[in-house]
Amino acid sequence: MMDDDGRPETDGTPARRVSRRAAVIATAVALAGCLLTGLGLTAAGSDSPARTTASATPTTAPDARAVAAVLANRTRAVRERDRTAFMATVATAPAPYRDAQGRLFDNLLRLPLASWSETLDRVEPGTAVARVRLSYRLRGFDDASVVRIRYLTFAPRAGFWTVVGDGSARGLADEGEVFDGGPLTVVRGRHTLVVGDGPRLEEIARRLDAAVPVVAGVTGDGRRRRTVALVPADARLAAALAGPSQNLDQIAAVATVAPTAEGPGADRVVVSPTAFARLNELGRDVVLTHELTHVATGGARDGRTPLWLIEGLADYVGYLRADVGVRSAARELRAEVAAGRLPARLPGRADFDGSSPRLSQAYQGAWLACRMIAERYGEATLVRLYRAAGRMPEDTALRGTLGVGPDRFTALWRDYLREELG
Repeated sequence: MMDDDGRPETDGTPARRVSRRAAVIATAVALAGCLLTGLGLTAAGSDSPARTTASATPTTAPDARAVAAVLANRTRAVRERDRTAFMATVATAPAPYRDAQGRLFDNLLRLPLASWSETLDRVEPGTAVARVRLSYRLRGFDDASVVRIRYLTFAPRAGFWTVVGDGSARGLADEGEVFDGGPLTVVRGRHTLVVGDGPRLEEIARRLDAAVPVVAGVTGDGRRRRTVALVPADARLAAALAGPSQNLDQIAAVATVAPTAEGPGADRVVVSPTAFARLNELGRDVVLTHELTHVATGGARDGRTPLWLIEGLADYVGYLRADVGVRSAARELRAEVAAGRLPARLPGRADFDGSSPRLSQAYQGAWLACRMIAERYGEATLVRLYRAAGRMPEDTALRGTLGVGPDRFTALWRDYLREELG
């Protein structure tokens, strides 16, 4: 549906929010006016119910060699698709934990795993908890192995060590993954792999596939990436995949980068199980095209390009197929311009923070800045500016690409806002 002004209809909730953690990776939230979407960080700890800990908390420190042997058995069982051998490693654990481990194994077998391993990082001092390095790679999509940190509690049983729980009883949280949820469904698109236990997986694959030529038409085929979309049904697991303290109730999709043992990381798009459902047809296309643009341009791993360019370009591409007027899509900014409150500067990093009172206006202003560049200088020049700004200071990039400095560019942008929204 469209609202009375022809803008994509949502439920009236705030559009998006931004979160950045420089110690891991600089990234930005995806926002297109009234649409619910965003960009997050690599997954942190999760309290997903799929990993309920054992009630017992053993304290006898296990021998590192014994732990390594159990982990090797678990790794071999996954590779050989041997469920009996895998479950033998948790045979003495409480029933809820055994059930969770059984779901984990079944989910792993549904994935196109090119590699999988669990290796010992260390035994936590004074505990029976092992810090485990989980590593996996999805065939055809990951160039390097994704790495997650997990915690397994061990206990001796009849001369052997077995896994009896996770580390949550000790306050040690696992890094979440999509296979920690319910039974997975895997949908293969032409260019995408959509994985999860949430709804609309085939629809998401179809929309992402349709967005690929749109994004490639702007960014160039050389920047196209095969994309993995994660669609968990559990909102807590989705938030863990999106990043620490992320609330996906108001964010429809998040482009993120999973940490890898080597290379730049593995691109993922996390789809919210609740917010995405509230979008209309147009909104879903814009959101997923926006996130795919971040994947294609490396926006989720970009710590140098100004946020107004990162988010503005993604919204520019996202709106290319959208039959919606500028005044409607930029309603909040239009109201300010009509009231004579023209922004004095391009939106900065603080304007994209989730607590910013002008978050929608920041995204709308960024979008219109990129739209102006594409109209006046050409779409190819917009992409050249984006790439230049990732290699050099913004001032230098503007002068070298558009032939104007920041002050002149800001003046041109303000005039454009008057023309389009006044």
